Amino acid sequence: MQKLEMIYEGKAKRVFATDDPELLIVDYKDDATAFNGIKKGTIAGKGVINNQMSNRLMQRLERAGVPTHFVEELSERETLVKRVQIVPLEVIVRNIAAGSFAKRYGVEEGIVFDEPTIEFSYKNDELGDPLINSTHAIALHLATVDELNTIRNYAFRVNEVLREFWASCGITLVDFKLEFGRLSDGTIILSDEISPDTCRLWDSVTQEKLDKDRFRRDLGGVEDAYAEVMRRLREHDV
Repeated sequence: MQKLEMIYEGKAKRVFATDDPELLIVDYKDDATAFNGIKKGTIAGKGVINNQMSNRLMQRLERAGVPTHFVEELSERETLVKRVQIVPLEVIVRNIAAGSFAKRYGVEEGIVFDEPTIEFSYKNDELGDPLINSTHAIALHLATVDELNTIRNYAFRVNEVLREFWASCGITLVDFKLEFGRLSDGTIILSDEISPDTCRLWDSVTQEKLDKDRFRRDLGGVEDAYAEVMRRLREHDV
């Protein structure tokens, strides 16, 4: 597989074309951002951890019936993925009140929901990724009714699989963000990444934060938290 020109660079990844028009190479960076890019920094080794963690979790989800963009891990930081057209929605599933949800609705962090919630935000940095409901998404031609139903079903399935897996690692899955894309034939598949950048992960006993909130909130120990999550994943990912 020949790596060609870079076609996109985001906050955490670079994407390169290949000699196969249906495949891309994703290169994970150590750069870290928060609050829509207002806060910037570096988390040493993050790219390696996020790449390898995301790949393992994507393969686990594939086995559980959720199609993903994963094809092959090429190196510590690079992965071969299927080319998709990203659906411009961030899909957030929450099991426990935290972060913007707690702030928005004036509730304490840590309240466990009776059932998981789901919300969508419009992927648009200039607008600050505003919350959007399904009828708005349809009106703006961001996704069809069928696509939204598929995305919703996959998102809840991801939650079921990952909650169970992380629990086996002594970690509570608080909430997480997903992105989906369309293959050239229109099929919806899970894309982007699953990592401490995109998930809130708390130690099940101590409630210690083991995710990007340590960077957002200047809690320190960011690299150690990411490494600890990866260590537990390796121990239990069989």
